[in-house]
Amino acid sequence: MLEVLRRIIQEVNGARSLDAALSTMVRRIRKAMQTDVCSFYLFDEEIDRLVLMETIGLRSQAVGQVTLPIGEGLVGLVARREEPLNLEDAQAHPQFRYFESTGEERYSSFLGVPIIHQRRMLGVLVVQQAEKRRYGEEDEAFLVTMAAQLGGVLAHALATGNLTRPSLEGQVQFKGVAASPGMAIGEAVVITPPADLDSVPDLIPTDVDYEITRLKEAIGRVREEIRAAGARLANRISAQELALFEVYQQMLSEAALSQEVEKRIREGQWAPGALADVVKRHVQYLERVDDDYLRERSADVRDLGRRVLAHLQEETPQTPSVYPERTILVGDELSVALLGEVPRDKLVGLVSVRGSSTSHVAILARAMGIPTVLGMVDLPLPRLSGSQLILDGHRGRLFIRPGQELLTHYASMIAEEEALAEVLEHEQHLPSRTPDGYDMPLMVNTGLAVDAVASLKPRISGVGLYRTEVPFMVTERFPGEQEQTRLYRDQLESFAPLPVVMRTLDIGGDKDLPYFPIEEANPFLGWRGIRVTLDHPEVLMVQLRAMLRASQGLDNLQVLLPMITNVDEVDAAQRLLERAIVELGEEGVVVPRPKVGVMIEVPATLYQLDALAERADFFSVGSNDLTQYLLAVDRNNPRVADLYDACHPAVLSAMATLASESRRLDMPVSVCGELAGDPAGALLLMGMGFGALSMNAPSLPRVRAAIRRVSLSDAQQLVDQTLRLDSPGEVRRHLDARMAEWDLAHLLPPRD
Repeated sequence: MLEVLRRIIQEVNGARSLDAALSTMVRRIRKAMQTDVCSFYLFDEEIDRLVLMETIGLRSQAVGQVTLPIGEGLVGLVARREEPLNLEDAQAHPQFRYFESTGEERYSSFLGVPIIHQRRMLGVLVVQQAEKRRYGEEDEAFLVTMAAQLGGVLAHALATGNLTRPSLEGQVQFKGVAASPGMAIGEAVVITPPADLDSVPDLIPTDVDYEITRLKEAIGRVREEIRAAGARLANRISAQELALFEVYQQMLSEAALSQEVEKRIREGQWAPGALADVVKRHVQYLERVDDDYLRERSADVRDLGRRVLAHLQEETPQTPSVYPERTILVGDELSVALLGEVPRDKLVGLVSVRGSSTSHVAILARAMGIPTVLGMVDLPLPRLSGSQLILDGHRGRLFIRPGQELLTHYASMIAEEEALAEVLEHEQHLPSRTPDGYDMPLMVNTGLAVDAVASLKPRISGVGLYRTEVPFMVTERFPGEQEQTRLYRDQLESFAPLPVVMRTLDIGGDKDLPYFPIEEANPFLGWRGIRVTLDHPEVLMVQLRAMLRASQGLDNLQVLLPMITNVDEVDAAQRLLERAIVELGEEGVVVPRPKVGVMIEVPATLYQLDALAERADFFSVGSNDLTQYLLAVDRNNPRVADLYDACHPAVLSAMATLASESRRLDMPVSVCGELAGDPAGALLLMGMGFGALSMNAPSLPRVRAAIRRVSLSDAQQLVDQTLRLDSPGEVRRHLDARMAEWDLAHLLPPRD
């Protein structure tokens, strides 16, 4: 039976359309189970009824005509109960309903199973037989397995509009990852990649020098394309934001991509094959990374590889010569360089099948104020070009061929958002002070130089989190002390005299480096963060020395230790820091000891605060990871991502306790994470007593506006009320209601 199941699944997945897949499936199931009838009923949410969509054994004219509500008839009963129903004499069951058009009065036996995908009931799969027959356990298990397999195929077809049904004609909606806030109405321009890295054959070069020469020429052309794209954007974004194009140039440098591909050519591979080998290997490493921010570097490497390959193949990357007035750029994977090829006054939105909110494209989109939705895995790219779209970067939604009512609704919301942005901009240089005089320090999270926007300096109290991983991702080896010193000095100087909290290298588990791979069965609970760097003190020592050197004469460095589980790790890191200070002193570089903080993201640290406070100068709460670990939810896993919620009562209770205990210990404590960047979440954290909030730059205006309009006493009362609630849904509804009472509902992003 397993072999039969495998063959059916292969045929279904290989069908040219869903209609063909359904037809194949019912016929193969009927034959495999040696029964008379196999039928598929689809649940149509728009009419709230089950519709007979495909059958073999019942009358074909009944397809699309027979419908029934949930709970009616045996099929409706299966859908309502969401469990199998196995009957030897179906007509004797009180729920049996006869449909004359199907001719099913001839059939006695009935086995129906629900088709469910991620808790959503999509339809019912049914087999029937004329003679009385009790389908066996093996039959039932087979049909349940087929239904489970069909669930994924059906969910994808419903999302992409590939299922032929009246209610899916016209407007179609898709969901992805909200990467850059805002909304836009425009026309789809679909971009195809310039070259296919997966279709390059292996060939032994006849002239190694020639292959190396044409490789260098191709890389030179791509470097010029990147330079030109950056030049086109130079007047529209800050010098710091242009650093993304420098990252691309660095990847293309002799010390990076070129050198490694050249080595592969000398080992016996022609230039296109050597390039494909190197790029695919790096992409494979990067795609295994747990941290979204770092994993997105794979998109950059892949894009550069395609561009170079296109020139090796003597092709020119295909981009439109004319763009619509309101262009929404759509592609399998969008790159930073591509944005420079679109006139900025015409680009209103970005949509990509791949990517997340931490990609280079997302970072630049936020800096440029372009609404962006990524990770739209079900998007039917070939059918989108020229279609009218509505893009919702708050909810992560895309509407294709929207109706007039929806267009009017979104046009109104876009106008309101533009008016709000203009109002908030006028107060961004004002202090983040409550009406009753309480100052709530706001800080910014940074990673690439692109985040260190000079205009932020007068608006913030410092950098609450600087991720140091990026320099390690864009080289082919661990960067040296001098390289790191230059990068850290740029950050520290940009924000001096404001404090800059630099997190030590946070890799490990499935967040590995191309030149330092780590494979583990359970990477989320594995070798990562401080665990890796303490096991490799030579790496941590170089980083600490570079940080200290960079802080000379500035004295605004603070060091943050990630993934701390016990006090021994803090003690060991402190010893290495002291050693670095002594070593630099012996070299004539005298620097004061910076403040050292512990990241509170592992639940165990909540029960060791007293001991940690004796060893650290401050706490920084990584609310994203703390939420993930407290709830045992991988927020990047779509099957359970809905369970991830920083407003879960257990998370809020832990945060409130942490703030209270930190006050008792007289320990400075801040929060860096998505909760801090949500206006309602920020008010909760302020009311709990956290000393500073650190967030991504786009969140600053709304959070500042909320703090300036709500008193500390009201925020404290909000905390008391919220901690009495029992579910995330209740918490969200209560927060929304209170924000509306304070006339601040307009600060909240649109929610479902």
